[in-house]
Amino acid sequence: MSERHSIDEILGRARTTLDRVPPERLADEQAHGALVVDIRPVEQRQRDGQLPGAVVIDRNVLEWRLDPSSENRIDQVTGYDLRVVVVCNEGYSSSLAAATLQELGLHRATDLIGGFQAWLAIAK
Repeated sequence: MSERHSIDEILGRARTTLDRVPPERLADEQAHGALVVDIRPVEQRQRDGQLPGAVVIDRNVLEWRLDPSSENRIDQVTGYDLRVVVVCNEGYSSSLAAATLQELGLHRATDLIGGFQAWLAIAK
C-alpha cells in the first residue's frame, strides 16, 4: 500500500519550489517577458472576465502545451528557461500545475498568489 498524503500536504510541498507572484506584480512579470497562463474553466472566465495578456490553456492539456519537447506545445514556448505564471481562480490548482511544469523542466514556472480573484480585487 502506498503512503497517503492530504491535499494540504501535497499543496504545501508543491509551493516550496515556487517563487509565487503577488497579484500586484503580475503586470511587471508580463512586462519582463513572462508567459501568463490562465487555466480557469470557461465558466469562470465567462462569469468573472478575462485576464489581460494571458494565454488561455485548459488544465487538462497544460503540460502538453507547455512542454518544450512536446510536438503539441504552443508557439510561445521556446525553451526550458521560460518564465511561466499559472493563474487559476484562487491560487490552489495553479500551484499544483506550476509544480508539475517544474517537473517537466520549466524551472521558472510559478503561480499567482490568490489567483484571478486576488488580481481582480486589486484591478478594480
